[in-house]
Amino acid sequence: MVAIPITRSIAIDSDEIVESFTRASGPGGQHVNTTDSAVLLRFDVWNSPSLPDIVKHRLSDLAGSRLTREGVLVLRSEGSRSQEMNRRDVRERLVALIKEATFIPKRRKPTKPTKGSQLRRVEGKAKRGAVKSLRGKVRD
Repeated sequence: MVAIPITRSIAIDSDEIVESFTRASGPGGQHVNTTDSAVLLRFDVWNSPSLPDIVKHRLSDLAGSRLTREGVLVLRSEGSRSQEMNRRDVRERLVALIKEATFIPKRRKPTKPTKGSQLRRVEGKAKRGAVKSLRGKVRD
């Protein structure tokens, strides 16, 4: 029962994470058919007592297709030959995803162009139109 720190105020229990091990896909050698080096991590987002509701909602949005209908986040790592490195990688990705869900984006304040910038824009268009009109055929 070790706590995994996410932010200063949020830490998740290691008991909330379920890891399973499978054989990694892709080419290999004699050793590949005997080791379960790929790691499949499952984390129940919706039933986690460690996360505030706002973080659960943002995490659900960020997870996308990695979240099941039951609200379980599923992450897989098979990049390394070592099971331990894959475990570390998948846990780091989980922590990074939860950290990203803790940031609340600033609300955008809609702005209008100033009167001066509108006037400069219209004057520039008029000048450009005048230059283009002078490119026509020469008339005697």
